[in-house]
Amino acid sequence: MDVTIKRDKILPARPLPVERPSREEAAAAVRTLIAWAGDDPDREGMLDTPDRVLDAYGELFDGYAADPEATLQKTFKDVGGYDDIVLVKDIPFYSHCEHHMVPFFGLAHIAYLPHDGVVGLSKLARLTNVFAHRFQTQENLTAQIIDAINDHLNPRGAAVMLEAEHMCMSMRGVKTPGAKTVTHRFTGVFAEDRDEQDRFFSMVHRG
Repeated sequence: MDVTIKRDKILPARPLPVERPSREEAAAAVRTLIAWAGDDPDREGMLDTPDRVLDAYGELFDGYAADPEATLQKTFKDVGGYDDIVLVKDIPFYSHCEHHMVPFFGLAHIAYLPHDGVVGLSKLARLTNVFAHRFQTQENLTAQIIDAINDHLNPRGAAVMLEAEHMCMSMRGVKTPGAKTVTHRFTGVFAEDRDEQDRFFSMVHRG
């Protein structure tokens, strides 16, 4: 079985939505971009850049081969009757804007109300990276994270909030470094009960 090595885990390889070019074709494309930017891809400092870029892309975009269902498949039911909010906040994430292919990065805050057990806390960080390590918009990333939680954990409710700085705004275009974009989405009890939303925001912002 083909596998994709991801840090300390081995995940089954998933079919990609498009046919991938060969490594040689991808390296040639990087050389073309170097030349288009105005530099010499054959000078000493640039000779190994295409290979380094491809190695970096293999890590930065490993989310395309990762499976969110596999990330959330192991749950724990022996939680002593606990049924209140489970919140993991300040999860760092790094993604790339699908419009300009430059990074955006920030913090994810993920909460859910258990219904049929809980998932390991580290899995919520891993789930964030499954989707962050793809070309994204922040809005879509927010929706994908909460949809995966609903699909695979079946909670009574879920809440996701992302805060991020986008390099497409900071280093180009309007050039406003430090500006933050905030997105959030609620489902289930969180969507129906404003008090639960307020409790989520209070827990996120509590020091």
